[in-house]
Amino acid sequence: MKPKTPEQTTESLRKIIEARAYELWERDGRPNGRHAAHWLQAEAEILNLASVPKPARKKANAAPKAKAAPKTKAVPKAKSTVKSKRK
Repeated sequence: MKPKTPEQTTESLRKIIEARAYELWERDGRPNGRHAAHWLQAEAEILNLASVPKPARKKANAAPKAKAAPKTKAVPKAKSTVKSKRK
């Protein structure tokens, strides 16, 4: 697939913002004279979403990781019963 040019990317972004502004305008009852407010709100929403990092994707062909062995409880060391000969 051919990478998009900056002009194509800008045009795509403009269309996404335009669609969201239209949704906001309809939601608000289609008021007259509020196009700038709806555009700015849509722009803020879309650009904010674009700046959020996407979660890492899992590789389709990757083998599942093996589960870790269950942890065992630590057993306290037994105290030595042998007495040392100290002088």
